[in-house]
Amino acid sequence: MTKAFVTIKTGLCCAAMLAAMSSPVHAEDPHGAKTVLSQLAIGPHRSEANIARNVYRHPVETLLFFDLRDDMTVVEITPGGGWYTEILAPFLRDQGQYYAAGFDEESNSEFVRKGTARFKAKLAEHPALYDKVVMTPLAPPDKTEIAPAASADMVLTFRNVHNWMDAGTVDGVFAAMFAALKPGGMLGVVEHRGNPAIAQDPKAKSGYVNEAYVITLAEKAGFKLADKSEINANPNDSKDYEGGVWTLPPTLRLKEQDRERYLGIGESDRMTLKFVKPATR
Repeated sequence: MTKAFVTIKTGLCCAAMLAAMSSPVHAEDPHGAKTVLSQLAIGPHRSEANIARNVYRHPVETLLFFDLRDDMTVVEITPGGGWYTEILAPFLRDQGQYYAAGFDEESNSEFVRKGTARFKAKLAEHPALYDKVVMTPLAPPDKTEIAPAASADMVLTFRNVHNWMDAGTVDGVFAAMFAALKPGGMLGVVEHRGNPAIAQDPKAKSGYVNEAYVITLAEKAGFKLADKSEINANPNDSKDYEGGVWTLPPTLRLKEQDRERYLGIGESDRMTLKFVKPATR
């Protein structure tokens, strides 16, 4: 790692930001990752709304827990609007590789096609940061090669498991992630954490998934649980809302109804799990 602390001011162009990131590291941050990730998390390429989510999503602490390095090949599954892309893609740009999996211009789904177009437009806004992003489709059982087989050092997914459960593709997605990883590679999962006293709905209609259920899904695909963290825990989340997890911010499904109450709770309670693909199965 050769990146270092820089003060990124609003208005600093992306090219200048990347150049500054190649400066020598500070002694107190010998690997540079924490410093650079911290600056990217509040960089001028991010909207105020996205930066405001940092307090709930703890991107720097989460990525450091997953042992991210800038020379890795990393696949993010279904990046959505690119919240984590804004941090991962520039971090990996020079020495690693970032794959954004789940986009498909030829999808039968209009939702997927429109999402793909929006994501491509986002990448085009800052080509100096996003020019090396590789987009790959993911639609089990037909399209599952999210990266060349056994090529990725890390696969990451943030708040997506419930969607795969609802779509009936959860086993196919976990298999695709396993296939993309090198032996010894790491899978990082962040997901809305359900109440373990309530039996898991196989469709996860509330958006919440029990932690033990996610671990079972991963182990079924061949992964081994390596570690877990409470970085993204929120004890204020009661998980019993009629509108599901989307009652909470940032969605605020009920609009103005009890808005201040839900803003006070914050985003959902989340599990943060680290799995490893065994060297031998």
